[in-house]
Amino acid sequence: MTALLILHQDDDVALATEDLAAGTPVRAGLVTRDGVPRGHKVALRDLPAEAQVRKYGQVIGFTTRPVAAGEHVHTHNLGFQMFDREYEHGVAVRPQETLPAAERATFDGILRPDGRVATRNHIGILATADHSVATARRIAERFRRQEGPPGPLDAYPAVDGVVALPHGLGRGTAGAGGEEAAVLRRTLTGYACHPNFAGFLVLGLGGELDEVRSLAEEWGIGADTPVVPMAVQALGATRAAVAEGVARITELLPAANAVRRRPVPASELILAMECGGSDGYSGITANPALGAAADLLIRHGGTAVFGETPEIYGAEHLLVRRAVSREVGEKLIRRIRWWEEYTAGHGGSMDNNPSPGNKAGGLTTILEKSLGAAAKGGQSNLADVVEYAEPVTAKGLVFMDTPGYDPVNATGMVAGGAHVLCFTTGRGSVFGCKPTPSLKLATNTPLYERMTDDMDINCGLIADGECDVAEMGRRIFDLILDTASGRRTRSEELGFGDEEFVPWQLGAVV
Repeated sequence: MTALLILHQDDDVALATEDLAAGTPVRAGLVTRDGVPRGHKVALRDLPAEAQVRKYGQVIGFTTRPVAAGEHVHTHNLGFQMFDREYEHGVAVRPQETLPAAERATFDGILRPDGRVATRNHIGILATADHSVATARRIAERFRRQEGPPGPLDAYPAVDGVVALPHGLGRGTAGAGGEEAAVLRRTLTGYACHPNFAGFLVLGLGGELDEVRSLAEEWGIGADTPVVPMAVQALGATRAAVAEGVARITELLPAANAVRRRPVPASELILAMECGGSDGYSGITANPALGAAADLLIRHGGTAVFGETPEIYGAEHLLVRRAVSREVGEKLIRRIRWWEEYTAGHGGSMDNNPSPGNKAGGLTTILEKSLGAAAKGGQSNLADVVEYAEPVTAKGLVFMDTPGYDPVNATGMVAGGAHVLCFTTGRGSVFGCKPTPSLKLATNTPLYERMTDDMDINCGLIADGECDVAEMGRRIFDLILDTASGRRTRSEELGFGDEEFVPWQLGAVV
């Protein structure tokens, strides 16, 4: 008899741990009525039409017709409906355990002259607006590490790379007013101040070097971080500008290469957490294991931040219960209301998510996806809620308001100061996010075995019964520390992360 995975005693559905044919006995007195793919849901009991359906002990949707025990439960018989969720501010807050400083873990980090801690050592190319995109990218390409003849970075092993940060939001956006301009300024400022950058080439269009310098000052780049301004048009043509940009970055390399790693407390780390290409196992294996790793980091005095507001929709009441103050809880609720208005204003619905790939993996409604996504938040108190790309300053668990689109979400968290990114995936999303190293966590063993070159750790061992969530959380925590110490991730080995700088574009393009 094939065992089903039942997540909570009050659940109406269970997870199929393998592909099930119709007529398969799955537990005493229960036989599948139709085929159920691996990772999808099986009804544990008869359910009338319009009935609430529970998974994780929480509502994931409503039946759209009567459903019989043993039936495959998915988009053909389960739908999304709005329902009231009680916001009980802070009722689940508990004393936050933090280890004494002498007992905290350490990693080998890079200490900048101004005291900031880095996990990587990149040179950045900041473009003042869209007009410098092609030039910035061509300059960065000259410094990419690759097999073959010696490259310009081979003599500088302590320099991790040169990263272009172009954006296509328009020349005037960053200096204009309004919410979108404020978001772009925060994003550029966050990257400009990120400790993983050892210096910058800042590109402007014309001969207005004073304008370029003033933008560098506006971004708040510290005096200890070298900034080289360059006006593209003043050099006459693209080839000349690229050659000059390469020369100016080359002058920055010896000083950037002089850094040395030294032991740093784990309390200095900001961990970003993301899920993409989710499946039915995401909320059972990789996401709760990442939540356990986040709890460990917080216990060692560090910070963990996660976002994707549309993908915690329907689970936000669980986070409000853990908010350290009513103010923090209200901040989260306000962002939820903003998203309801934002999607309605664009003719959409919060249930436009999950994606077709999520549904193929077994996720049916946004409520189900959100409950699994929220598991990344572990069990720690919710210490703060910040807006997109806002600096993360609180210790503990922080929520950042971001879209669900992976590159935009990651860009916001890196701008907020994240040193390491953990990305869970069940469908095989491939992702990097320079200057922050990105670890890929597979939710299931078949994916890990199929994409070993892309995945950093196999959380599918939890579903296989070879490891529990707590132990996998410990393994992830150790891997985070090793990565912060300089261990290269799979995405770094593959050279990913140069195209994923994508600031959030809120408004219409005119």
